[in-house]
Amino acid sequence: MRPDELTVVIDPPQLALAATRLFVAAAAEAIGRHGRFDIALSGGSTPRQLYQLLATAPWSRVVHWSRCHFFWVDERLVPPDHEESNFRLAQETFLSKLPIAPGQIHRPRVEAGDPEAVATGYEREMREFFLPSPLAPQRSPGDVGSDSHLPRLDLVLLGLGADGHTASLFPGAAASQEAERWVVSTPPGSLPPRVWRVTMTLPAINAARAVAILVSGPEKGRALKSLLEGDESLPASRVRPSDGKLLWMVDRAALEAAGLGL
Repeated sequence: MRPDELTVVIDPPQLALAATRLFVAAAAEAIGRHGRFDIALSGGSTPRQLYQLLATAPWSRVVHWSRCHFFWVDERLVPPDHEESNFRLAQETFLSKLPIAPGQIHRPRVEAGDPEAVATGYEREMREFFLPSPLAPQRSPGDVGSDSHLPRLDLVLLGLGADGHTASLFPGAAASQEAERWVVSTPPGSLPPRVWRVTMTLPAINAARAVAILVSGPEKGRALKSLLEGDESLPASRVRPSDGKLLWMVDRAALEAAGLGL
């Protein structure tokens, strides 16, 4: 799998800065095109610095936050105030610090408890947002994917696990093979935290205008090397936007661990 664009940076702070610039540019382009910026956020350690930058000047002043709608590519089935919650990470680091209304935040309702109920409820919310009923006000044609049955997110932010997973799509898991649904539940993977999760599927991710995979740290080197070699067993290797761009942002430690240099 080869990206449409590859950005190589020195270290994690520079990776966060590059991702922040991408976020701001994608927001401006989407709002200019169809009046709204729809983004799917990821969890994990890599995006934390990105989120912190978005909450500080000058970045916090250049985005039309009232035009942004936030989704999550995946969520752990823990309470929203739990330290392992992907929602909590985004909420504490930047969403709560910006002029964002509750109606702009679209998170999986983990309070439902049952993994399948959470996944079904979240897909229903996404479908109501991206595929409104014929009686609802007309949305822009840019809201749905090229086949008119998938969401058309403006930007999806992803990470890369040391085992080659992305979102909560783990190697060998049924979720990584799902071809119809937008959101599914999936049991604990091989990496901590070992909890049930809900995740967007590859069809939903690949319908986006742009997907950015952020890769940081030497522990990601083996997975990155396998991606570059086209290992189809890794879910991350099957992230290929059907009508959009695939962007990789990689720091030096990950690249060198993959056997490559700057």
